[in-house]
Amino acid sequence: MYRVFNRIPSGFFNNLASGSNQRIYADCIQLIYKEYEREISYRIPRNRIRDSLAIYFLENHVELSNEEYSGDKTANDMAGAVLRKFLSREIGWLDEEIDDATYEKQIVMTENGIALSEFLNQLEKPEKEEFSSYIYNIYNTLNNPEQWKENLYVNGIKNINRNARQLSKALKKLSTFIRTIIEKMVQEKTLESLTENILEYCEGNFIREYSRLTKQQNIHIYRMFIKAKLDNMITDESVFERIVEDCEREEGVDHSQAQDDVLDMIQATKRFLVEDYDQIMRDIKHKINVYLQIAVGRARFIRNREHDIRGNVERTMRYIMEELEDLSMKADLPEEMNSLFTMDRHEFIDEGSIRYPRKNQTIKEPVVTEIEEMTEEALQAAREAQQWEAYNPYSSELMKLYLEKEMGNNRSVASEELPLNSKSDMLANLSSVAYAKDNGFDIEVLDDYYEANNMILRRFKITREEPK
Repeated sequence: MYRVFNRIPSGFFNNLASGSNQRIYADCIQLIYKEYEREISYRIPRNRIRDSLAIYFLENHVELSNEEYSGDKTANDMAGAVLRKFLSREIGWLDEEIDDATYEKQIVMTENGIALSEFLNQLEKPEKEEFSSYIYNIYNTLNNPEQWKENLYVNGIKNINRNARQLSKALKKLSTFIRTIIEKMVQEKTLESLTENILEYCEGNFIREYSRLTKQQNIHIYRMFIKAKLDNMITDESVFERIVEDCEREEGVDHSQAQDDVLDMIQATKRFLVEDYDQIMRDIKHKINVYLQIAVGRARFIRNREHDIRGNVERTMRYIMEELEDLSMKADLPEEMNSLFTMDRHEFIDEGSIRYPRKNQTIKEPVVTEIEEMTEEALQAAREAQQWEAYNPYSSELMKLYLEKEMGNNRSVASEELPLNSKSDMLANLSSVAYAKDNGFDIEVLDDYYEANNMILRRFKITREEPK
């Protein structure tokens, strides 16, 4: 349990613990690590490391806090202080050596310092994994025994088992990643942010990687071959014995322990590829379905609840109906604007729609309010602004016309038959699904996805409801 602390200095994590300089120390160790990217080893002259740290302090306008550093606040002095701190034995991130040829001081990153820097980089910018490559590596290794005949254990079963374990970990992280998307989806407050979330999801690396995993590099293509080859490793006594002997030499264990280790690797690889893999993929597929269902439900919820410009217009018109007995003003509106003020239609119902009993108020003193008469230009500008704000290109009515146009004389239309050339097409397809039930259509969600113009959408089929 405490073995990790037996391998690192006592103050290894102190610089990253709570403190005013923790962010500076994290930046500095990552900066030092990047200095080694173009080197052939983790060894660089001390003055070069110090200069890089000094440039960091100058460019970012940061200073070490007085709690941990009481020296001059010049960039060179602070860089030297950070370097000395990292070199201290209780920290152990860096080490110092003298070059045999030039007698120049060299800064060397310790193994623990390298591991810490890589961990911080991974936290800051997680690497995207290509899931299908693991399956192909397993298949390629088993399909080319000449590549690993020199050491059946290291180049063969150990390599295969490592790829299986890495795929398992990657898929488990993927499942967790989908969960965070779903949690984010539930918290979306506006239709715009929800739309951005959906587009980011559809255009992201995840969908492409998952699609390759279920199509081009589908495990069902390789599974029977892989299982047969792994079974053959056990049943072929000469092959199995060679693997065990290689394991003995490599791991330094006795013959019995080597047999158990090899059998465990083979059985664990088979169990993952034959059983666990399908369970993980079913869980991922279920979460994807949950994500899409929540997206549609959330879109409907926000559409009915959010207090946008259209909702404000409806509340304004309700107020006009309550307060004005004479609605002859509607007759004065231009004909093309009458549709904006339809009083007998209610698309949005919320708590603000409830009418409470009114109490008659007695007017004790007459109040005269001066009303400024609007000019014709101002009235025209107000009309145009009202028309522009009220227009919704993805409304229920327009989506119904959109589907009827795409269907033509057909009774149904598949998602692949709908245009998908731009983000507007993507939003139109999603909105048509969201309004489908209200517009008299049935929705059937299908398996898999289809891709067009760098956009990926879940396959579905929209059918006109049978007339009752």
